[in-house]
Parts: sequence; structure tokens; C-alpha cells
Amino acid sequence: MAGVEQSPQTPARAKRADARRNQQKLLDAAAEVFVSSGVDAPIREIASRAGVGMGTIYRHFPTRADLVIAVFRHQVEECAEAGPRLLAEEDSPFAALRRWIGLFVDLLVTKHGLAEALHSEAEGFASLHAYFLDRLLPVAEQLLGAAVDAGEVRPGTQPYELMRGIGNLCVGGDTDPRYDPRRLIELLLRGIQAPPAA
Repeated sequence: MAGVEQSPQTPARAKRADARRNQQKLLDAAAEVFVSSGVDAPIREIASRAGVGMGTIYRHFPTRADLVIAVFRHQVEECAEAGPRLLAEEDSPFAALRRWIGLFVDLLVTKHGLAEALHSEAEGFASLHAYFLDRLLPVAEQLLGAAVDAGEVRPGTQPYELMRGIGNLCVGGDTDPRYDPRRLIELLLRGIQAPPAA
């Protein structure tokens, strides 16, 4: 009986899947290292955390700026995709909004130091900021709109203002042990919450 003929595309597909998995591992490891050690952390620390060789990192990301941009975009995508999922999972839109804002704050921590890493690529940074808003503003709008429609958030709260306010509250949160931005963000959320129906 003749063996089953394998499509010549199958090995290529498997290689692409392996490459994607490696890249995913790298991005996750780099995000963890950036949070704990900053964007100037040694590349070998990222390679060790990901369980890959340094050559693998440089093959995917020839420069540190390439890696930082890729991590940031990856984190933005994860945050954007979480919004609709949380809305489906949670008992109320406000609970989904609160959880999503927690992820948004985590993203802002990862973003710390990005401007310094890209200081020689001002245009790249500008386009990354636009990408950040393009992906996350609609998610904030969806979550806020659902919470307003459910009577859980006061009408008139603007998604951009909320994101900008949270971003401003996060400034300095990683350098001053006396300051906890999450506590103030919780107060902000309570402030936009609609009073319970009488």
C-alpha cells in the first residue's frame, strides 16, 4: 500500500507555526522583563526567560527598538482583545470595565521607558501612539457604552478622557513607593459610577 503523500506545504506551515510560537514566547518573556527591569534590561535576560538563544531574538528583532515596539504592539492587541471577552464573561458591564482598566494599567506600566528606547525614532513613536489609540479607544467606548446603557455609569463620561485620566494617574507610580495609582483609579471609577436606582 502506498504511503500517504504529504503536501510540500505542510513542513513550511509547521515551521511558520513554530516561528509564531517562538515569537509569542519571546514577546511574553520580554514584557515580563521590561516590567521588572525596564526596557534597557540585558537581552540575555529575555533569552533566558523565554528559553531561547540570543540568536533567535536577533533573528526576529534585529534592534532593541524593534523588540520594544513588538512587545508594545503585542500588549496593545491583548488588551484590545480582552474588552469584548470580559464583557461576555462578567455579570455586569461595569465589572468588565473595571477588569479591563486593570489590564490597561498593566499595559501602561509595560510602556514605561518606551520613549527613551525610541528617542532616535520619533516618527516611529508617534505612529505607535496613534496605533495605541486606534486599537484601545473603541474598546473603552464599547465598555463604557455598555455600562451607561445598563445604568451603571453616569452618562457623559468620554472614553478618551477616561483613558487620558488613568494614564496621568499612572505617571510616577513605579518610582514613588508612597504613591499607588490603582487606589486613585478605583476612586475615579467610583466617581463615574451611577448611583443605585431608588
